Amino acid sequence: MQIYEAISVGLYLLLMIGIGVYSYKKSTSNSEEFLIGGRKMGPAVTALSAGAADMSGWLLMGVPGAMYLSGISSSWIAIGLTTGAFLNYIIVAPRLRIYTEVAQNAITLPVFFENRFKNKNHLLKVTSSIFILVFFTLYTSAGMVSGGKLFESAFGIDYTVGLLLTSLVVVLYTFLGGFLAVSLTDFVQGTIMVLALVIVPIVAISQIGSIGETFSLIKAKDPKYLDLFRGTTTISIVSLLAWGLGYCGQPHILVRFMAIDKPKDLVKARRIGITWMIFTVAGALAIGLIGIAYLQKFDIDTMMKFDGSKTEAETIFIYFSRILFHPLIAGFLLTAILAAVMSTISSQLLVTSSSLTEDIYKAFLNKNATPKQLLLTSRLSVLLVAVVAVLLSLNPKDSILNLVGNAWAGFGSAFGPLILLSLLWKKTTWQGGLAGMLVGGITVLAWVYIQHPFKDWYEMIPGFILSLLTNLVVSTLTYKPDEVIESEFEEVNKIMQE
Repeated sequence: MQIYEAISVGLYLLLMIGIGVYSYKKSTSNSEEFLIGGRKMGPAVTALSAGAADMSGWLLMGVPGAMYLSGISSSWIAIGLTTGAFLNYIIVAPRLRIYTEVAQNAITLPVFFENRFKNKNHLLKVTSSIFILVFFTLYTSAGMVSGGKLFESAFGIDYTVGLLLTSLVVVLYTFLGGFLAVSLTDFVQGTIMVLALVIVPIVAISQIGSIGETFSLIKAKDPKYLDLFRGTTTISIVSLLAWGLGYCGQPHILVRFMAIDKPKDLVKARRIGITWMIFTVAGALAIGLIGIAYLQKFDIDTMMKFDGSKTEAETIFIYFSRILFHPLIAGFLLTAILAAVMSTISSQLLVTSSSLTEDIYKAFLNKNATPKQLLLTSRLSVLLVAVVAVLLSLNPKDSILNLVGNAWAGFGSAFGPLILLSLLWKKTTWQGGLAGMLVGGITVLAWVYIQHPFKDWYEMIPGFILSLLTNLVVSTLTYKPDEVIESEFEEVNKIMQE
């Protein structure tokens, strides 16, 4: 690692720790503040925190790499995700924020499910908690692996050292400052990401000469790079667009909506969040596309290497950062990848620890726990989950990483239909929710690991549809009027109309 890059990365890591210390002093007097920030988040922090928690290292490496290799036909997934995020803000965010408070101030999704349906046998809460604990521990581990590999590939640092350094900093600021620290660091990380993804393509185009020359060079190499339907089929396009369905079931994103200060602030958060997403996703796509022209004009040797390797192509952002900028600025730009990785790890770490604290410890082990006991348990849960994730990351196995790669579909299918129906249809029952959750999660796993002739379809599609249908059918069969449930549902509708 060059000295200037080391300075930039070091300053970034110190800033993250500093935010953790600030948050520790500012807002961690009880578990509600630690796990959900006391519902005091502003719209800007909510928006960038949700975006940064969503977009991991794939945004700065995977997306540019896919764009470089395939051209603009790779943008279908970006269209699906942006549309899904927008609809999530419109349909889910305001109702979830209001309903979680109306439903006895629920601060985790499993508690919300139990309170929403008055499920006294705890089956709904326990099942959803197990989903969160298993998938997010593995998901967190995958993020830590990404951090270790980033240090190894970008800075020449040993994988294990990079893994431990990434994990130590994330765990430290999450342990100290809880949700406030995670949200504030996400805000900073989201700002770094959008700056990097706007600056790099602008400078790259200026070096090539103009936008017109950039497109001429791309066409000269292969006009099909500018064909939106290159190498696609109806199935592949639908599958890529279906990624957007996952937003309504992602706990680490939904908790941001639950934590905002006022429901009406979600309008401003939506404008900020979707604008941020458009700039970051468009910037990531542009870097890959511009890379085709830049390498053809200035660096044929690197172009030949990138053309033959998906792994090499995914380093196009790193290549641009180092070739176009002073090492000190390059170091800042490279921290954008680290920011993307860390923001996702910390969010998943906190959601998993909240499930351990609120859904298991408080519900089953110590129902009369004091605020101090819950706060201590929350912090210890962060450490426990982090230790398990690090141990899994030391020798990463494909089976684990493949499972984590399907976690988006798993959460989207298991939780997505349940979230939508619980917010929009008062006749949804806990039996329907439980059945739909199990069917959605099991369908995703079966679709991935059992051989069948329909592998081209993204597993989210059958998982989401079957989960939704199961919930609707079982709820219809088991529905019984409940005055308390209907009263709360109508109260939410009334607040929504105000």
